[in-house]
Formats: sequence, C-alpha cells, structure tokens
Amino acid sequence: MLTEGLVFMDDALVESFLRYLKATKTESKNTVRAYAEDLSQFLEYLKQKKLSEPVLINSNHLHIRGYLAFLRDREISKRTIARKLSVLRSFYRYLVIEGVVEENVAKLVNTPKTAKRLPLFLYPNEIECLLSVPKDNTLGIRDRAIMELLYATGMRVGELVLLKISDVNFGSNYIIVFGKGSKERVVFFGQKAAESIEKYLKKSRPFLLKDINCDSLFLNKNGTGISARSIRRMVNKYVKLAALNDNISPHTLRHTFATHMLNNGADLKTVQELLGHTSLSTTQIYTHVTKERLKEVYDSAFPHNKIK
Repeated sequence: MLTEGLVFMDDALVESFLRYLKATKTESKNTVRAYAEDLSQFLEYLKQKKLSEPVLINSNHLHIRGYLAFLRDREISKRTIARKLSVLRSFYRYLVIEGVVEENVAKLVNTPKTAKRLPLFLYPNEIECLLSVPKDNTLGIRDRAIMELLYATGMRVGELVLLKISDVNFGSNYIIVFGKGSKERVVFFGQKAAESIEKYLKKSRPFLLKDINCDSLFLNKNGTGISARSIRRMVNKYVKLAALNDNISPHTLRHTFATHMLNNGADLKTVQELLGHTSLSTTQIYTHVTKERLKEVYDSAFPHNKIK
C-alpha cells in the first residue's frame, strides 16, 4: 500500500492507513472517519513532545501510556480510552505489515479495564407502544415498517439502509444482510414485520419513488435511499411521542431483539449468528440481562421467598 522509497511523513502514514481500511472494507465509513479523528488527536499530542519527525515512527510505548494518562486527566471515559488504544494498535499493526516499524508499540500498553454496561432494551409493552405511534400516512407507514424490521431482525441501522428490494424474500420471510466487513448473513422476520413491509411497498414507497431505477428498499421524502442519520432522528421523534427513555436509539431495537430472543428460549449461538457477531463473547452481554429478568421472576414466584 505504501509506495516504495517514499519519504515517510506523519500525515502520509495516516492517509495510507485510512486508504488501506477503505480498500479492504473491513470497517464502515463512519468507523474510518472515527479512526482518522483519533489518530489526528494522537498526532497532535506527540508533536508537543518534541520528538524527531516523523513522530509516529519515533514514538514508543511510553509515549502511548503518557497519551492515555493525558486523556484520563481530561476525564475521558475508560471505554473511550480503550477504543482509542485499539485504534493505535490497528495503526501500528499496519505499519509493521508494511515494514515501516519493527514492532507494534501499542501492544505493549495494557487496555484500561472497563465495567461492562448492560445494554438498554425495551420491554414488550414498551416496544408495542413505540410501534403504535407512527400515523397511517405515507411517512408513518414507512417509519413503522423500518422499526418493525429493526426489532424483528436485530440488524444494525447501517445494514438496513443498504437493503435492496431484491434482498427481501417474502415467501420465506428472510433477508440477505451484508454486515461488518461485507460479511453476508441471513436474518428472519415474522408476520407482523412482513405485513408492515408489504403495506409500505404498496401504499408508501410508490409515492416516495422519484427514480424508477432506484432499488433501495426504504426511501426518504426525496425518493432516494434513506440515511442512517434520518432513521436515528425518526426513532428519536417517536421515542419522545411515546414518552419512553430518552437514551433509546435504533440500536436499542437490536438489543431488544437479542434480549427477547434469549428470554424466550433461543440459544446464545443462534442469537450470535442472527446478530452477526464474530465472537460469542460479544453476545454474552445479553445473558446478564436475561439473568436479571430470571432473578425478578424467581423473587416474585418462589413461595419460600415470601414472608407471611
């Protein structure tokens, strides 16, 4: 990826790394943008240390530890610091692969221990309330179909906006989804979601469509594919109308799908595959939620618990 004989400069090294990420499509556009911001911040920190240029090559693990301490002093959360360290590890791993440096200095720095946050999810009555808010008009029909599908499949909002009509199989109620790293998986949806999508295709999409060649499943009011940002704004609007927790986002519907699946007897491996998680440990966070629910049921139902 790097040009042979290139005079290494900090900005050139960062740009080369970002081009590599885009070319391999291992990360989404938003993730690549976040990587660029994190590396820019780290570069600014190093430039204040009066290292020989290029500072990214002449830094070591002690500089990275100093950078993490610098972030802690500014009360940056441990979770954010851990993410920034992960970015540096990926960057220096790339430099090792390209032969620019001999070792990944970021690997010598320990990741800050972070407390696992339980994912926010909606109870069945809350999700029903949210889905009942959209009006029975062109945009309302579309919005309900979007939220029904996010809840029914557990797909990411970034995956939903990329859906084409041809990706949906109504006969068997499944969808071909392209997740992170362009990995393909199959997700399923139930009858309620099927009815909402079919209603959208008959009564809403034809009125939104401007270009007959546009095959995006969900369209915005201008007739082009809807964006993830628009869906986030839309969900936020209905959350307020339903008077639910302000922290609810489209991703909450993904958490809700996983939690409800496990609460109703699905095994962890199945939920992992439906969510598109590479590691089972990522999915295991939902077992903490279901254990809390089991504890509630136990406390309320076990007769010997009750004091007479």
